[in-house]
Amino acid sequence: MLKSRRKFIQTSVTASTALLLSSLQSFANQAGFTENKSFDLKILATNWGFQGTLDEYCSKVKKEGYDGIEIWWPMEKNGQDELFTCLKKHSLDVGFLVGGSQSNFQQHLDYFKAMIDAAAANTVQKPLYINCHSGRDFFSYEENKAFIDYTTPLSKRTGILICHETHRSRMLFAAPVAKQFIQKNPELKITFDVSHWCNVSESLLQDQPENIAIALDRVEHIHARIGHAEGPQVNDPRAPEWEAAVKAHFEWWDKIAARKKEAGERLTILTEFGPPDYMPTTPYTKQPLADQWAINVYMMHLLRKRYAS
Repeated sequence: MLKSRRKFIQTSVTASTALLLSSLQSFANQAGFTENKSFDLKILATNWGFQGTLDEYCSKVKKEGYDGIEIWWPMEKNGQDELFTCLKKHSLDVGFLVGGSQSNFQQHLDYFKAMIDAAAANTVQKPLYINCHSGRDFFSYEENKAFIDYTTPLSKRTGILICHETHRSRMLFAAPVAKQFIQKNPELKITFDVSHWCNVSESLLQDQPENIAIALDRVEHIHARIGHAEGPQVNDPRAPEWEAAVKAHFEWWDKIAARKKEAGERLTILTEFGPPDYMPTTPYTKQPLADQWAINVYMMHLLRKRYAS
């Protein structure tokens, strides 16, 4: 009896998974966009949670079919040498992450400037963009504005796209807060990780469409993680219980992709589902509930199928 029940459950789960994947593949084909031959889609992988060497990581990224990686700018020269060697060996594009963790404003800003100056000045490989973890949520408006004031002329001098991320604990930690920065700083460009805003607002942001619309017009880079009302990451976006959250995120991303396609511009996307503790785990054993790498690869293929020309 128990054996039969287990077989029934296994068969039901397999059938449900097959139906879901079929539905998601259909979903990937639903978007209708104005095509422009100049449009360029680049999908990048995160090394967050990867346990191997940098070379092993880059090799796996290339094998999966990613265009490149997003990685924190290494402040030590040996780290920079290793990074550029791996990028060249595996023919990968790169986007750099920069930021500070200091709670003192001036120390934080000074470290941020040193990091982004070094990343922008490197002559080995020009990044697709630099993504900034800018400021802190407890800094004043004027203190956080200093990060925008510094990066705007730097972007113009170097020709490098510099974006500020919508991230909890950072300058743009919530949609209504970001709105103030957007309205007062017309040259501000955004990395859109809306999963954080869902978590902060405990919603799928359905009650603040104006704040979202204002932000979408400034987005240059996307962090493609699915958040929900009680957290920045669903356990597995393939699971049917997260259908509403998945659709909400793709509706936002679709608007960005449509704008980029119509203008014939480049769109960069990072698949950024994270490891524990972003990934929910079982009690006591702390075993992740899903395979982080497999989810990110799944998202990469889904995004490419939906947005590639």
